[in-house]
Amino acid sequence: MQNIRNITDKILWVGASDRRLHLFENMFPVPDGVAYNSYVILDEKTAIMDTADSSVTRQYLENLTAALGGRQPDYLVVNHMEPDHCADIAELARLYPSMQIVGNQKTFGLMNQFYNMDLEGRTVVVKEGDVLDLGEHKLTFVMAPMVHWPEAMMSYESTHKILFSADAFGSFGALDGAVFNDENLDPHGLHSELRRYYSNIVGKYGMQVQAVLKKAAGLEISMICPLHGPIWREDLGWLLDKYQKWSSYTPEENTVAIFYGSMYGNTAEAADLLAGKLTAAGVKGVTVRDVSKTDVSYLISDVFRASHLVLAAPTYNNGLYPKMANFIEDMKALNVQNRTVSIIENGSWAPQSGKIMRAMLGEMKDMTVLEKSLTVRSALKEDQLAVLDEMTAEILASLNK
Repeated sequence: MQNIRNITDKILWVGASDRRLHLFENMFPVPDGVAYNSYVILDEKTAIMDTADSSVTRQYLENLTAALGGRQPDYLVVNHMEPDHCADIAELARLYPSMQIVGNQKTFGLMNQFYNMDLEGRTVVVKEGDVLDLGEHKLTFVMAPMVHWPEAMMSYESTHKILFSADAFGSFGALDGAVFNDENLDPHGLHSELRRYYSNIVGKYGMQVQAVLKKAAGLEISMICPLHGPIWREDLGWLLDKYQKWSSYTPEENTVAIFYGSMYGNTAEAADLLAGKLTAAGVKGVTVRDVSKTDVSYLISDVFRASHLVLAAPTYNNGLYPKMANFIEDMKALNVQNRTVSIIENGSWAPQSGKIMRAMLGEMKDMTVLEKSLTVRSALKEDQLAVLDEMTAEILASLNK
């Protein structure tokens, strides 16, 4: 049975959700699944906006067939060639032999890599500012390279002022019937999953996102239709503000996120004590994460949220505790910058972890490491509580700048 929602009387959502998927891109946990959005514009000429992942092909094709109502689509617009959105291109090309495929030059380069398709006479190559006239609806193409693939583009429908935004403004999580963000009890689109999606999938490409936001500022937008997560028709200003912060690596909140690695609980104890002191001093929104237990995608999301980070880890094989090393490497890979960091190290005979963490942070842009740090030798001692008090005072002074 088809599952279709009207965005307008002539623009339909024909996507589907996958709740069986455990790992998005076989890396990121998605306990609430993920949605794959596709859209159909019915006009003098009919356009399909992207396809879906192979895991939902049956539902997707049922939705699409019902939405078309016997019409042959004139165009398939491919805003993004990642397999979770392009898996059904070859099947649609077979089902609709007169359908032309719209994309930019890089789109078709990737398409030829993924598929052995005869595209002769079936392609419409577009560039920045080109317009596809469907009748009442007109699509203007906005190139969005490296947000987050080189061929990515967006399509702006000028009649209803709708931006089909590809992976930008997307979110983890199945839709659970709430296709529009204001249909959910959390109208901000499950904020934490929106941030986790951005920070891990797009986070590295802040400069490129900034360039696209400048283009979007010149458009009058009433609705944003991403390829994952809810369609945004309310609180667009809130959403754009979050993207402005995240893409400029501006902390979302003036607070502290504490990350620790601990083999036997001693480093964890120091992290918990510091969290308690900060909270007692009035800092709101403090989080404490075990880097060994918490998936790194959640850790990265906390990094994009908080202005101040605390890294606490033991020395391991005369190096840095591996889970903490992996976490910092992931921060580097995602271009994290503009954060203030405090360090706690542990080592029973030759503490090295603090030195290594400082060196790794030194390879990142605009990372300020505070002077006060704590060295634990095996277990925290009573006389070291004063050092935690000093660290707390230094973090508070930095927060209040």
